[in-house]
Amino acid sequence: MALKFKKLNKAAIKKLESGKSITEHGIKFERLPNGDGKYSVNIMVDGQRIHRAIGRQSEGVTRTQAENYVGQVKTDARSDRLSLPKGRKVTLGFKDAAMAYLKRLPEEGGKDLKAKTMRLNRHLMPFFKSRPLSGIATFDVDRYKKFRLDGKAAPGTINRELAALSHLFSKAVEWRWLQHRPAVIKRLKEDSGRIVYLTSEQASRLLESAKQDLNPHVHTFAVVGLETGMRLMEILSVRLEDIHLKKGSIHIPNGKTGSREQPITSHLMEFLGEQIKASHADQKWLFPSDKSKTGHVVAIEKAFRRVVERAGLDSKEIVRHTLRHTAVSHLVQAGVDLPTVKKISGHKTTAMVERYSHQNSEHIQAAMDKLEGRVHTSRGSFSDLITPELHIKRKRA
Repeated sequence: MALKFKKLNKAAIKKLESGKSITEHGIKFERLPNGDGKYSVNIMVDGQRIHRAIGRQSEGVTRTQAENYVGQVKTDARSDRLSLPKGRKVTLGFKDAAMAYLKRLPEEGGKDLKAKTMRLNRHLMPFFKSRPLSGIATFDVDRYKKFRLDGKAAPGTINRELAALSHLFSKAVEWRWLQHRPAVIKRLKEDSGRIVYLTSEQASRLLESAKQDLNPHVHTFAVVGLETGMRLMEILSVRLEDIHLKKGSIHIPNGKTGSREQPITSHLMEFLGEQIKASHADQKWLFPSDKSKTGHVVAIEKAFRRVVERAGLDSKEIVRHTLRHTAVSHLVQAGVDLPTVKKISGHKTTAMVERYSHQNSEHIQAAMDKLEGRVHTSRGSFSDLITPELHIKRKRA
């Protein structure tokens, strides 16, 4: 049953002066000196006092969200699923939980560790801070989505961050840090529009521009990206010992979809052979960096942007991941079957590769031309072989 408010209504909230507050049904609204408003909850549930800051009006928090939180807590209590401390109060904050998660995950052979670490450190931990892990509600996740969208993050980027958050929740339940997942995570709808890729002429301009750049790594990065379709961190974390020139492959131990052998072109074999010859005796990485904790380059955005602009291309549209899109798109357009493309690109499913088959109709028309060449022989087309008489006989049979 919905709560009825006599004091904490819209009119009263709007008129509330700075430094004043209104409390009703355990929900408190306070007008801050800067004019912003803050919601908090202070209620008793099963003999336990729950005191929780919900958020500010400037963050999009409303009284309805505070009501939803109260309702959720009471519902969980009735279902005996409320993650309240038993006995001595011990609260696991989000930041501590995230750090423990990142420390424990490698022990279980977790995948995509670098990306998860980046998403938690750069975005999720700064937002949720030390908020109790068990107290993160669905509307907190919704506020996070709004915060990231307001910061101009792409829906796809936010969805990857939400995936990391969801995995943390699942592991927290598995490791018994939580009794149940505290929030429902709904992904944002991603743009299913065209995939941007480079034409052969544009790719050549990009490579020529990369040769001229002061950054010693950006040309190698562009060559590997265009000739393999590998992901950003898969390229930057290549070890020299993982390059197998005789086999014509690069071993990727920690790819997004797990360990795999990445096939490479003959040209790339020669190119990487020269890179290995020019390397130092104690060099471990293809892209070494003394400034990085990992020992290898982890960011190449600025140099890549310079290269794109020098090549006369749009740096807002052509990004590092465009190299991967380009390699996969050209494989599909060359008529390579999708399962083979999937193996080369390291995509998880063939359905993910199918997106690239609609980017250009030329290869589809070429396929139809091949079909026409097969069915229209010197003896006539297939349709010519089915005479009216034969068609009638078939029907009778």
